Amino acid sequence: MKKNFYWKLAWSGIRKNKQLYTPYILTCLGMVMMFYIMSFLTYSAVLQSMPGGTTMQGILSLGTWVIGIFALIFLFYTNSFLIRRRKKEFGLYNILGMGKWNLGRVLLWENLMIAVIALVGGLGAGILFSKLAELGMVNILQSEVSFSLSLRPRSIVLTLEVFAVIFALLFLNALRQIHLTNPIDLLRSENTGEKPPKANWLLALAGAVLLGGAYYLAVTIEDPVSAMVWFFVAVIMVILATYLLFIAGSVAICRLLQKNKNYYYKTNHFVSISSMVYRMKRNGAGLASICILCTMVLVMLSSTTCLYAGAEDTLRTRYPRNINLDVTTNELQMLDQTQGMRQAAQQAAQDQNQQMQNVLDYRVAAMATYLEDGRIVGEDGTQEGIGMSAYANLWQVFVVSLEDYNRLMGQNETLAPGECLIYSTKAEYQWDTVTFGDGEPMTVKKVVSDFADNGVEVSQVTPFLYVFVSDFEGDLAPLQALTDSDGNQLLEYHWFYGFDLDCDDETQMLIQDQLQVALNNLEIDQGETAYLHVLCEGAATERAGFYGLYGGLFFLGILLGVVFIFAAVLMMYYKQLSEGYEDQSRFEIMQKVGMTKREIRRSINSQVLTVFFLPLLLAGVHLAFAFPMIYKMLLLFGLNNQRLLILVTVGSYLIFALFYVVVYRVTSRAYYNIVSGAREEH
Repeated sequence: MKKNFYWKLAWSGIRKNKQLYTPYILTCLGMVMMFYIMSFLTYSAVLQSMPGGTTMQGILSLGTWVIGIFALIFLFYTNSFLIRRRKKEFGLYNILGMGKWNLGRVLLWENLMIAVIALVGGLGAGILFSKLAELGMVNILQSEVSFSLSLRPRSIVLTLEVFAVIFALLFLNALRQIHLTNPIDLLRSENTGEKPPKANWLLALAGAVLLGGAYYLAVTIEDPVSAMVWFFVAVIMVILATYLLFIAGSVAICRLLQKNKNYYYKTNHFVSISSMVYRMKRNGAGLASICILCTMVLVMLSSTTCLYAGAEDTLRTRYPRNINLDVTTNELQMLDQTQGMRQAAQQAAQDQNQQMQNVLDYRVAAMATYLEDGRIVGEDGTQEGIGMSAYANLWQVFVVSLEDYNRLMGQNETLAPGECLIYSTKAEYQWDTVTFGDGEPMTVKKVVSDFADNGVEVSQVTPFLYVFVSDFEGDLAPLQALTDSDGNQLLEYHWFYGFDLDCDDETQMLIQDQLQVALNNLEIDQGETAYLHVLCEGAATERAGFYGLYGGLFFLGILLGVVFIFAAVLMMYYKQLSEGYEDQSRFEIMQKVGMTKREIRRSINSQVLTVFFLPLLLAGVHLAFAFPMIYKMLLLFGLNNQRLLILVTVGSYLIFALFYVVVYRVTSRAYYNIVSGAREEH
């Protein structure tokens, strides 16, 4: 054979099958481009030098390997369509005298050509769009940068190494399939259908039970930390249930439709149902994969978009004032020495010609504790009376003086001896009394609707209970007696002090820096056993970190969403092509016996509409049941705007559904062109 025979044969095979290879090559190119862009941003010196950029790069580093792993799995999946379609051609070559070693050389050249096109084109596109991605990230971080095209040799080498391994594995897998198949099987592979499967009600029932269990977990778990842990368990259950229901359940649906004579014995329904039932096992697996990808896209886009859109609200919830002080001590009298801190804050603001506004100033007694029938029992109570339910009964309790409550909330509440007001968050307080340790029960006179935010609650996952008492120091005595297993007092005292400023972020950071220096130089007598910690935080200083975290998740969600959408589209396309080629001969026979083009189109629409929109509908159901768990996990990120999450989730689903309809129209047209021969009636 001539020296260039194999690569010419390989190029001819790619060119003649361009309807199959073009989407595959574009997919490879797109995966290379996405991987390079993610790697480029991970090592970008521009991002690294910006506030919040390091946080964002840490997230993108993880996303880089997510895309690499997904590229390996998905390219194996799509490559199987190509091998299945080409087996007849390779079988013919084999019968005409080419050995499997020769076929391997053809496959090697095909793989090398596709790899070169994908790597050169993908890296070229990645380099071209990487700067645009970097500018987008800079914009998310709310910073500025000049435009200058740059290369990342480290990212280029990493991309070449990863995809060289992927293409090598694809070649070995294709070689394995050709080697294990005899020539006759290769020739008949295109026409090899599946036996009509029976409706397996056991598998369908197992799928329904798994799905029901996953939905039950999603709607019943209340604790955000538990939601984070059980979310991955629920995801695995949903994936397994989706495959079982689509594979076994879709067969059952087809069998039921066949039994419905009024539906089945119509031209368009008869052809589509009888055709689908012979390959429903593979069809069901494909639909399940599309459904899972759709769900992944919707969950990622809705959650990350909501996090980024609500970043400013979350920031101000975590830092309710522009400048915030949190002083912590183990002795109440230590809080009497905070006057110097007030003066330092006032001086720092005056030095920048600013006036403090909306001042927050109050003290609390706080402890993480357990409640048992309205009694605060502390750590010892967890061992004696609460047992395994202890974590569910864990609360953060803040005791506040009635005087501070009235001053901050503009109220004029009064309390008799033995009475208190309460305010709870994240959970409802169920009892009519509150008992501090071994003290006397205090009657809950009133449940108030709100209290001044101190920023602590948003960073905690446990519910908070605020107890407002008239005798702050006297009522604390029973709580002061509660100790941990080492005999240390559980109760801590906090002084929250904060204020807003009518100035830009740079001036706010200058005031915070000056205040921090003054606090470091402030001498406070702590005695031998007391401690006092001062935490000074500013919304302007923390803003960059917030946008680095939420912006990184948002950007990663967009990129992974695009990758998964592209994967779903390609799966739909190849699904329609593979089924179109399988049905082509059947529809040719139907045309010969009198079936018109119009009836073919109606049959195609019936077939596609029967199952094609099931993944979208089930993805919507998955998303609806996952919503409570998603919301609880977002609480860990400080987002408690449920209304925003609902709007973003519904909007994401509607936009995706519109996109899904467009893809359906395009892929169904490709199917129609194949089965009808793309010829118009004369």
